Amino acid sequence: MRTRRTIAAALSVLALTAVAACGKDGSPSTGSDAAAPKLPTYSVNTAAKLDGSPAWTAAKKRGKLIIGAKSDQPFLGFEDVSTNTRNGFDIEIAKMVAADLGFSPDQIEFKTIVSANRETEIGHNNIDYYVGTYSINAKRKNDVSFAGPYYIAGQDLLVRKDDTAITGPESAVGKNVCTVTGSTSVDQIEKYIGKGKAIHYDNYAQCVDRLLTGELDAVTTDDAILKGFAAKNAGKLKVIGKPFSTEQYGVGLAKDDAVLRKAIDDALKAHEDNGDWKKAYDATLGLSGSPAPAVPALERY
Repeated sequence: MRTRRTIAAALSVLALTAVAACGKDGSPSTGSDAAAPKLPTYSVNTAAKLDGSPAWTAAKKRGKLIIGAKSDQPFLGFEDVSTNTRNGFDIEIAKMVAADLGFSPDQIEFKTIVSANRETEIGHNNIDYYVGTYSINAKRKNDVSFAGPYYIAGQDLLVRKDDTAITGPESAVGKNVCTVTGSTSVDQIEKYIGKGKAIHYDNYAQCVDRLLTGELDAVTTDDAILKGFAAKNAGKLKVIGKPFSTEQYGVGLAKDDAVLRKAIDDALKAHEDNGDWKKAYDATLGLSGSPAPAVPALERY
């Protein structure tokens, strides 16, 4: 009997250890591994005062910032519904900016907003700013303003770790390449593999699931998104690292709020210079194995 109890106890310990090692989907390092990159912490600027910013004034009055974000991008903009927490590189950008604006983490309310509704939510002042793989372009500048860019992304390919056949878009001809229905990634990849050749699903997670099972050969979209999935599936997937487009991710905000735009630009610059930006990358997207890209120069206007 004693032997059976000993074996059962040992199996229980092993099971608990395995669960702890797995962590949550899309969660950055918790710091339990001394060698693992750790997320930075941000000092709140309690003296922050943005006279002339309607969004900041309203946020101070309500006692919290409302920040738009994505919720389904591992290690980038991810919501863990089991713990009601958000994590990822974009979430860290949102937090470091908030700290410089005078708001602590418990004074942030994240609001999930799908891509199609971003300009509407910003335009109606339903959020104070938006951080979520939001590409700066001339058309969007007609409706909103952007601070940044804080990251330069580019469309790339995600493949299985042991795949040596696909080395870039030119070598993907005749392969089963997946992206999301209606995304601009469709047109970009079909310049290489042929019109109508891309495989479509509703979201990238579906593409990645089928890549892991061998039903597909590659997934394509912005490399930042692909790095997040590579980090989630460490040792199984890799990003090729040869982007074939350029996307500048910016922080979206109300078009007429120049005071807030300048303050966010100042915050991004400060956290890039003090190393927080690099630390945030290493502890999130950097877990994919892809080194941090160069910090982009701000485009103040």
